Amino acid sequence: MSQTALLNGEVITVNSKNEVFEACLIEENKIAAVGTTEEIKKHITASTKVIDLHGRSVLPGLIDAHMHLFLYGNSLMHLNCKNPAINSIEELLEKLAAIVQKTKNGQIIRVFGFNELMVKEQRYPTIQELDKLTQEHPIVITRTCGHIGVVNSLALKLAKMDAETPDPQGGTIEKDSNGKLTGRLIENAFLLFNQYVTYSDEELYNALTKAQEQLFANGITSVHDAGGFDENSFRIMQIASNKKQLKVRTYAMIGSLNDCENFTRNMIKAGVMTHTGNDYFKIGPAKLFTDGSSTGPTIATREPYTSDSNNYGYLQYTEEELYSIFSKAHRNGYQITVHAQGDKAIEQYLNVIERLLDEYPRDDHRHRVEHLGVCPPDLQEKAKALNVIPILNPSFPYEFGESYIRNYGERIHYMYAANDLLSKGIITAAGSDAPITTINPFVGIYTAVTRLTRQNTAFGQEQKVSLMDALRMYTYNAAYASFDEAAKGSIEEGKLADLIILNTSLLNCPIEEITQVEVDLTILDGEIVYAKELMNGE
Repeated sequence: MSQTALLNGEVITVNSKNEVFEACLIEENKIAAVGTTEEIKKHITASTKVIDLHGRSVLPGLIDAHMHLFLYGNSLMHLNCKNPAINSIEELLEKLAAIVQKTKNGQIIRVFGFNELMVKEQRYPTIQELDKLTQEHPIVITRTCGHIGVVNSLALKLAKMDAETPDPQGGTIEKDSNGKLTGRLIENAFLLFNQYVTYSDEELYNALTKAQEQLFANGITSVHDAGGFDENSFRIMQIASNKKQLKVRTYAMIGSLNDCENFTRNMIKAGVMTHTGNDYFKIGPAKLFTDGSSTGPTIATREPYTSDSNNYGYLQYTEEELYSIFSKAHRNGYQITVHAQGDKAIEQYLNVIERLLDEYPRDDHRHRVEHLGVCPPDLQEKAKALNVIPILNPSFPYEFGESYIRNYGERIHYMYAANDLLSKGIITAAGSDAPITTINPFVGIYTAVTRLTRQNTAFGQEQKVSLMDALRMYTYNAAYASFDEAAKGSIEEGKLADLIILNTSLLNCPIEEITQVEVDLTILDGEIVYAKELMNGE
C-alpha cells in the first residue's frame, strides 16, 4: 500500500468544526488519518513518502462550482484581451492584423476577454474596421461577459445573418440608425450565432488539455462545467474521461452556450440523467439561461438600471415557458439550475421551483441557481424556504465592481450576497465563471473576505465573510452542490485524497496578500498532478 505523510504544517480540514491539524496521512487514494505530526509519524514505514510542510497550509482540493472548461481552454489558445492587457482598439486591430497574416484563408480568428470599458476609446471595434483587416477570415470577438460579440461581415455570412434577419427572443442583432449591421450581437443573437462558428474535435481536445493544466496549477481538482459550445463538447468530455485524458473531476451541467434550450430539451429527452457517471465525470443539473450579463449590462431587473432609466435588461423566457421546460426534468429526478443574475430573473426561477415542489414534492432535490447576482432579502428568504443552492462568483466584484456601482447603484449591497445567505443557513458555493474572470480561486477568496475591487473600491461591505466561510464555499459547499460531500470537500478520514499544499500559511497570511498565494503541490486521487518545484523532503 502506497503511503504519503504530510507533516509539520497547517492542515485546514474544513470539517464541521473547522478543525486545523498539523499533519495527515494518505493511503492509496484516500485520506487515512489526520492529527498531530507525532500521531501521523506512528503510521510511517520505510516505504512512506514524507513531505515536510515547514508550516505551509494543506487544503482540500479546491472546487470551482461554475466555470466553462472548453471556453476557458480556448481563451488560452487565442488572442486574449486580458492577458496581456490590450488597452486600445488600435492595439487590438494591430494584433489582429498580425494574426491575419499568418492564418490560412477561411480559418476563424477568435478573440476573448474584450471589454469596451477597459480600452482607451471606450467603445467596440466597428464592423468596418474588422472588414478592413480581412475579407478571407471570419473574425469573432467575444466580450468579457461571454454574452456579447462583435464579428465581421464574413462571420455574419457564415451564420446566415443579414439586415433582414429578425432579432431572436432575448437578443439583438444590432443595427445603426441607417438600418445597417454594426457587427455587434447581444445575448441570444450571439449565442445562436455561435452555432455556426464551431470548433473541431482537435481544438476541443487541446482546449481541455490547456484548461486542465491551469486548473491543477491553481489547486483546483474538481469543476462544475457550466456548459460547452454544443453537443460535441459534451461528447469529447465523455471520451476524454473514458481514456483518462480528463483528469480533473468534472460535474457537467446539461446545457450549452449555443442554442441552450434545444440542447437541454434533447438531452433530457434522451435520458441523460443527473448523478450518472463516476468519480471523474458525472452528469450534473439541467441548465438554462434566464437573463443576461452583469457587465453587459443585460441582466433582467425589477427596477431600471441606475445608469439607464429605460433599461431593465433581457429576460429569455416567460415564467410559463420556464416551467414547461423544467417540469419533466424535475418530475423525473433531475437536479435543475439556471443562469440568473438580475432580481427579476431570480424571482421568476424561484417561482417556478416553488410551483414544481408544490405539485411534485421532492426531498433533497438540491436545485441550484448560478450567479444569483442581485438578490434582495425577500428573494434570499424564498431561496432558503425552497432549499435552493446559490452558486456565487466572488471574483466578479473584483474585476467588474466599478461598472456594477454605476449600473446598479445601491443594489450592490445585496449583489453576490454571501454573508446574508450564509447567515441564513443557506449552503452557498462559489465559482469563477472562467474565462469571464480569473481561474485563480484566491482572488475569489480575497474578494469574498474583503469585498474590495481591484482598484480597492469598497463594494457592498455588508457581504464580507470570514476566511473559513470563503474556503468552505470553494470546498465542502461546492461538493454538496454536486451531491459529493461524503467523498470530498474536506480533509477527513475515508475521503478522497484530493489535496493541495500552498506556499505559505494561509491562516497567517495578511489579507491583502491572499491574491498572491500560490500552490506548491496538487494531489488528485492520491497522485501528484502538479508540482511547482521539487521541495525539501520529497
